[in-house]
Amino acid sequence: MATSNSAPALHPVVEAVTRRIQERSAPTRGAYLAQVDTAIQRKPGAERMGCANVAHAFAALPGNDKFKVVAEKAPNIGIVTAYNDLLSAHAPLQHYPDIIKTEARHLGATAQVAGGVPAMCDGVTQGFEGMELSLFSRDTIGMATAIALSHDVFDAALMLGVCDKIVPGLLIGALHFGHLPTVFIPAGPMTSGLSNNEKSKVREKAAQGLVGREELLAAESAAYHGPGTCTFYGTANSNQMLLEAMGLHVPGTAFINPGNAVREELTREAVRTVLSITKAKRFAPIGKLVDERCIVNAMVALLATGGSTNHLIHWVAVARSAGIIIDWNDFSALSDVVPLLSRVYPNGSADVNQFQAAGGPGFVIGQLLDAGFMHADVLTVRSGGLREFASIPAADAQGKLQWTEAGASKDESVVRPASQPFSTSGGLKLLQGNLGRSVIKISAVPEDRHVIEAPCRVFDSQEALHVAFKAGELDRDVVCVVRWQGPQANGMPELHKLTPPLAVLQGKGFRVALVTDGRMSGASGKVPAAIHMSPEAAAGGPLAKVRDGDVIRLDANAEMVQALVDPAEWEARPLAAMPEALRAANGVGMGRELFANMRRNALAAEQGACTWF
Repeated sequence: MATSNSAPALHPVVEAVTRRIQERSAPTRGAYLAQVDTAIQRKPGAERMGCANVAHAFAALPGNDKFKVVAEKAPNIGIVTAYNDLLSAHAPLQHYPDIIKTEARHLGATAQVAGGVPAMCDGVTQGFEGMELSLFSRDTIGMATAIALSHDVFDAALMLGVCDKIVPGLLIGALHFGHLPTVFIPAGPMTSGLSNNEKSKVREKAAQGLVGREELLAAESAAYHGPGTCTFYGTANSNQMLLEAMGLHVPGTAFINPGNAVREELTREAVRTVLSITKAKRFAPIGKLVDERCIVNAMVALLATGGSTNHLIHWVAVARSAGIIIDWNDFSALSDVVPLLSRVYPNGSADVNQFQAAGGPGFVIGQLLDAGFMHADVLTVRSGGLREFASIPAADAQGKLQWTEAGASKDESVVRPASQPFSTSGGLKLLQGNLGRSVIKISAVPEDRHVIEAPCRVFDSQEALHVAFKAGELDRDVVCVVRWQGPQANGMPELHKLTPPLAVLQGKGFRVALVTDGRMSGASGKVPAAIHMSPEAAAGGPLAKVRDGDVIRLDANAEMVQALVDPAEWEARPLAAMPEALRAANGVGMGRELFANMRRNALAAEQGACTWF
C-alpha cells in the first residue's frame, strides 16, 4: 500500500466511472461553469449596486461593521442557518452566528445571517402525514438558501446544518451560487445513550405487543436524550461523512460532540477557512470545488462506510446542481470494487461516537486515498487538499487547534484498513428486473438473506401492512410489496415503521423481503429491501402490475429483483390504478396541499426526485 506521502495510482474502475461521468456531463457542466465564471468576474455587491440597495443591505449592521464593508470593502460572509430548537441536531446552532460574527470582526471582515431554512425531523414525523413533506423539504431548503443568498452582497458563505434533507438542500442551494467560497459547519452527534441494538430490541418487542407504550417511550428517550444528531449511521451522519470526503468542512469537524471544547474553535476555524479562500491565489469557490472527481469521492465514501440509501437520491440531485449527471449504474460500478471499511449501526453495533473514537472519517479517507479509491488531486476548502481530511483535530494546552494523522484503527471491530476490509465490495447494490430498477443496502443484511424467493402480498400503504402483521397474516415466507409510495404518489415518505414488524417475522425464521417504490430510513438494516423502485407505480411503473400471490425473487448476489410470472402474461397484464380513496387522501391536510406542484413535477428517484427541472 502507498504511504501517505506518495500519490497512489487511481483504481481503474474509479477512473473509468469518473471519466464516464465527465463525458456524460460535459455540456451541462460546461454551461454551469460558464455561469459561475460570469458571476465571479463581477464587482462585489457593495460596489455594483445602487446606493439605496446598499443602504438597505447594511442598515442594521453596527457602525464599525458598516464602515468596514462599505468604505473599506471588507469581505462580507453570508450565514445560512437551519437552527431551530425542535431538532436536537440543530439546537446547538443557536449561538453559532454570534461566534462567527465575532471571529469575522477579529479578521477584519463582516458577517450577516442571510436567512434561515426550514429543518424537519423524520424521527418526529415518521409514519404520520408530515413525513410526506420530508423529501420535498430538501428542495424547499435549496430554494430558501437561494432566497437568502439572492441579496447578492456576499463574498463567501457559511452553511449551518446537519440532518437528513437539510445538508443536501443547503448544498443544492449553495451550488446555485457556485461563485461563492462556501464552508459547511455542523454541530456534531449527541453523546451515546441507550445503544441502537437495545433500542431496536425494544421496538421489536413493542411490535409484538410484549412491551407497552411506557417502556417503549423510556427506551426511545434513553436513546435520543440530548443535543446533537442521533448516534446511528443514518442519513444525517452519512451527510457529514460525505462532506468530509468532498472537502467542504474544516477537516475532522463531523463527529465532535456539541459542548466539546474543540467544537467552538472549529466553528471559528471555519470563518478563517472561508476567508482564506477569498484571498487565495488558488481560488476555490464551491462551484469549482464540487466537480466530477469530488462527487465520485463522495460516492466512494458512502459505499466504503455502508451509508444511507437516501443518498442515491440526494447526491444525484446535488450533482445535477453543479451540472454533473450521475446515475445508479455509477454507484453500482463503484460498489463492486470499493471495500467496506466500517461497521456502524445498522450495519454493525457501534455508534458514531465509537466510529469517531476508532478513527472516524479521517481514518476512512486516509485508507481510501492510500488504496487509490479516491481522487487526491481535488480542490477543497483547505490549501492542503484532501489529505488534510485524513487527520483528526484536537486542541493544545492553549486551546489552539492541531491536526494529527488518524493513524491505525483504534478498534478493528469498527473500522478496518483497506487491506483487510469487512467486505471487498461496498454496502449498496443496484437491483434490476421486470419490476424496474431499485437499490438495496446489503451491508447490514445477513448473508443467508441475500436471496429471497416467496409469494408476495401487495399493500397500498404501510398502515395496511401493519394491520396484516397484527392479524398474523404474514406469518410465512413472504415478499411484501408496498406501492404508491414514490415522489409523484405522495412525496416518497420514509417507511421506517415497516422495519420492526418485518424484523420480527425474520426473527421467527421466515424468509421475508420488502419491495417498494418508497424510501426506507437511512438506517434501514437487516431485512432485505428493494427500495426506490423506479419508475414508481404512480408513474406507470410495473410495480402496479403485481398481484397477491405472485412469486418474487430478490437476489442481491445477482443484482436482480423479478416477478416470476410468465413473460406473455406479464406483458398483457394491465396496470392497477391507485385506489381512489388513497388518491383522494394523498396531499390533503398538514400543509400537503402546498406541495402539489412538487408532486406533479418530481422526477424519478434515480434522477434525484428533483422538482426544479
